[in-house]
Amino acid sequence: MGKVRTVLIKKVSKELINKYPNVFTTDFEINKRLLDKYLEIDSKHLRNRISGYIVNLLKIREKE
Repeated sequence: MGKVRTVLIKKVSKELINKYPNVFTTDFEINKRLLDKYLEIDSKHLRNRISGYIVNLLKIREKE
């Protein structure tokens, strides 16, 4: 079974990818640092979940 992600994580991730299409990569660690730059997130857990979902979305786009 897959991981469950909230609507907030999906919405923010998709908005960031559409707003900054060439900024994010498929590297989780780099995306974490970029999220600190582009967003103000108080929670490490939320930042990591968003970063992971961005990686997942970019990998899906590469396959297409």
